[in-house]
Amino acid sequence: MTHVEDELSSQPECWIRAEEEAGRHAGVLPAAGERVAIVGCGTSYFMAQAAAVLRESAGQGETDAFPASEFPHGRDYDRVLALTRSGTTTEVLDLLGKLKGRVRTVAVTADPDTPVLRAADDLVVLDFADERSVVQTRFATSALTLLRAHLGLHTDAVVADARTALSTPLPTGLVECTQFTFLGRGWTVGLANEAGLKMREASLSWTEAYPAMEYRHGPISITTRSTATWTLGPAPAGLAEQVRATGGLWIEGALDPLAELVRAQRLAVAVAAARGLDPDRPRHLTRSVILAPSGEA
Repeated sequence: MTHVEDELSSQPECWIRAEEEAGRHAGVLPAAGERVAIVGCGTSYFMAQAAAVLRESAGQGETDAFPASEFPHGRDYDRVLALTRSGTTTEVLDLLGKLKGRVRTVAVTADPDTPVLRAADDLVVLDFADERSVVQTRFATSALTLLRAHLGLHTDAVVADARTALSTPLPTGLVECTQFTFLGRGWTVGLANEAGLKMREASLSWTEAYPAMEYRHGPISITTRSTATWTLGPAPAGLAEQVRATGGLWIEGALDPLAELVRAQRLAVAVAAARGLDPDRPRHLTRSVILAPSGEA
């Protein structure tokens, strides 16, 4: 078993612990009414996208999501929340340094014994969700579960769905597809983006992600009999029929969208195995992006 397989299979237990951590850290996580920005890089940015929509949709306050390198310093926020598995990512540390003394910052990380300990004002440590694999799975979903639980949006049913996602076979013919498209709506657009990233990282697959209503505005033209189109959550009316008419494989997520992401993680590992790739060591990638001092963050 690869590290990533072991790590993704442990997610139900990690989510239970993340819910507990939400209760312990309620005082440092964003309060209702605060104007908040959530930042990250790569996978963490996509979790930030999902969390921002969830928070604002719950009526907790204006919430934006940005890659750490693209933070708009001209805007005012009450709190900035950074997601960083390693605690060493250059862009995140640079941003936290620039915000020091200007706005309250909190970092969610897997490793407190890193520079983020000194860079952020407050820290939430999910060390039980740390990973050996370069490819993120359980830390990302545990961080999002922490924030869902803080908003009162996490339930035991989500954990049950994750266990179903791990035990149910993938749809017939899915691994053999040559192109994959993930679709989402609202907070699940971020999850669709993350599912696409997992496929690219682990299996070098041609993968795209879109808001579901945008799929008919051009992207559906690539759909063929070797294409899989997967919605994380309910699909727009009529879209399933249109995709099936192209001959492509249609998959509509029936589980909680975060559990559907676990299924997509499994797919990435399965396609990697079918292609003789090692998902623990994706080409050109490292566990953390640390730039030279002269690099631009």
